Amino acid sequence: MTDTRTEALTVLRTLVGNETADFHEGQSEAIETLVDGRRRALVVQRTGWGKSAVYFVSTLLMRRRGAGPTVLVSPLLALMRDQIAAASRAGVRAVAINSTNPHEWAEVQQQLANDEVDVLLVSPERLNNPSFRDNQLPALINRIGMLVVDEAHCISDWGHDFRPDYRRLRELIATMPTGVPVLATTATANSRVVADIAAQLEGGAGGGTDGTAGVESSVSAASATDTTATAGIEVVTIRGPLARASLRLGVLKLPDARARLGWLLSHLAELPGSGIIYTLTVSAAEDTARLLRDSGMDVRAYTGKTDPQEREESEQALKNNTVKALVATSALGMGFDKPDLGFVIHLGAPSSPVAYYQQVGRAGRATDNADVLLMPGPEDRDIWEYFATSSMPDQANAELVISELTAAADSGAGPVSTPALEARVNLRRSPLELLLKVLDVDGAVARVQGGWTATGQPWSYDAERYAGVTAARRAEQQNMLDYEQLPAGTEGCRMEFLQRALDDNTATPCGRCDNCAGIWYPTDITTDATSRATATLDKVGVPIEPRAQWPTGADKVGVPVRGRINPDQRSLEGRALARLTDLGWGGTLRTLFAPGTPDAPASPALVAACVRVLADWGWDERPVAVISMPSRRRPQLVASVAEALSSAGKLPYLGSLSLTGDGPQGEPGGNSAYRLASVWQQFEWAGGGESGNELPNGPILLVDDLVDSRWTLTIAAKALREAGADAVLPFALALRG
Repeated sequence: MTDTRTEALTVLRTLVGNETADFHEGQSEAIETLVDGRRRALVVQRTGWGKSAVYFVSTLLMRRRGAGPTVLVSPLLALMRDQIAAASRAGVRAVAINSTNPHEWAEVQQQLANDEVDVLLVSPERLNNPSFRDNQLPALINRIGMLVVDEAHCISDWGHDFRPDYRRLRELIATMPTGVPVLATTATANSRVVADIAAQLEGGAGGGTDGTAGVESSVSAASATDTTATAGIEVVTIRGPLARASLRLGVLKLPDARARLGWLLSHLAELPGSGIIYTLTVSAAEDTARLLRDSGMDVRAYTGKTDPQEREESEQALKNNTVKALVATSALGMGFDKPDLGFVIHLGAPSSPVAYYQQVGRAGRATDNADVLLMPGPEDRDIWEYFATSSMPDQANAELVISELTAAADSGAGPVSTPALEARVNLRRSPLELLLKVLDVDGAVARVQGGWTATGQPWSYDAERYAGVTAARRAEQQNMLDYEQLPAGTEGCRMEFLQRALDDNTATPCGRCDNCAGIWYPTDITTDATSRATATLDKVGVPIEPRAQWPTGADKVGVPVRGRINPDQRSLEGRALARLTDLGWGGTLRTLFAPGTPDAPASPALVAACVRVLADWGWDERPVAVISMPSRRRPQLVASVAEALSSAGKLPYLGSLSLTGDGPQGEPGGNSAYRLASVWQQFEWAGGGESGNELPNGPILLVDDLVDSRWTLTIAAKALREAGADAVLPFALALRG
């Protein structure tokens, strides 16, 4: 009788097409844990070690033994595409159900029914899709052969707030038949991440173990592991060394975005092969890609806002080396498989060693050398803070949502759709959907056909858990700052620092990074590159699209409107100087609008930039006068800009709109219906300037400071149009987002 290791080695050699291939340290132990032991395992191994080989080989062995298909929970579409391609090359029949292929769902279901699928890939959110959860998942669970959670660090990094459906895995595991093995894999896990993953893998009574408490170590000679005591079913943790000998790490500190972009323009062409340039925001990725393209470099932007088909094309272009780089946010990362990726550059630091190691791990997977350079920015901490807090559930909002759904259920109204609920609570669609997912995972609400309903189960805000998550994230942010500040010499080895931050006790100096071996990257920036970077960052003018539709549910908050906005009441397309997130003027504007910055007239440089926006506008008809918004926070700033534009354009300044009653109520944020209600009928034209109450014929330039929801400008423009303005051209210093 063939033992499992021998059988698995035969399968591995067939998968990779190499008759002499052998297991890496720990691979056969992981496979035997799953196939023979039918246990729950966490594999923490460096990128390129072969984690996918473990679950593909285990799947085929289990299938030979009569098991059903493996369900592979995968976090990103790009990762799913690579996993399916890898499975196909290995002779593993893998299919996916995700948001991009609904036209294939019926075929996939039939393949599952015919037992023609070895691996089904789904996102964690798919597990709670009502149709999939109620109609397909029960039958699938009854015959599931194995559950795999790839890139399992997402349980800890995203599961607390951004993608709470990761916390649903524990419930899924508890429903599986006894004896179904579970595998979680990741290349990046510190003790916090390991504990969070283990908490999900423990699940309930399923899995065929005796319920012994603890996380057991399964250690090979070259592996190291921590044993974390937990009160659940044993999770076998197989951890290997995380050092990547091919990576040459470095940190280059430059004073500002202009210098960082100048460095890229000067030296991107010199970097080996093709690679990835990571940024922290969408606008930074788009601005950087535009600058590099305008300078003749073949790059593409890749963000969460990029069209899915374009993203897929860009991934393939990078793999084919037909582009020098993708300028990407974290939307491109986990599992993206290009073995010969030559470099990874960061314009701004990720917020944790886990995230940083994950991204740099894309490089040098099958090459002897790859360059990794971090260029941190002074704005990094503000961006970290925003992302660390923006998705955390708010207790008051959560209680309001539960109250509204409970009231609907008590009245017999049935499920409430997200748009209908949005009209009842002051939350924008995206944060509302995120909060609903958190409450769903917590058991307080349920997603059903037709919307959401309250479950009636008791719910309390877990302040202690969220405080702990916040504290852990801030500690890891400090780790990144410490990484940037490492002293030269072996005591400051960058790879060793990352390994220790990830609780890898095999960490030793790498001998290759800029601290171990000296600076390996150029530090000069050409004059021409500086000039081009300056010109790009100094670009001004962002369109402000006019609102054309009243928000759903406006009538429920006291605003008697619905449908399309009357064209005779709308503004024309406007302009903002820049977005708050822009690399160029965004920094100046962020400082200007930061809490605590005192109100003051606009600086000459700011005024000059505003004048350039008007000069480049390209409107159909030139404005005939200037009117300002009645700002309560920055009256000097708004009035000074309006007066300066009036003077520069030789246009009469007619003064400010007037507030009616108490003026606009509420704070930035909130959904459209509530934002509209807060400014509804709060502005009027009472006359001003030499013309008195009468507005001159022609477009009016309406000046404001910061545009967020656009409802303030929409209602102000409506007031001017009703007072006789032929047209309104909105202008603002900053556009949020």
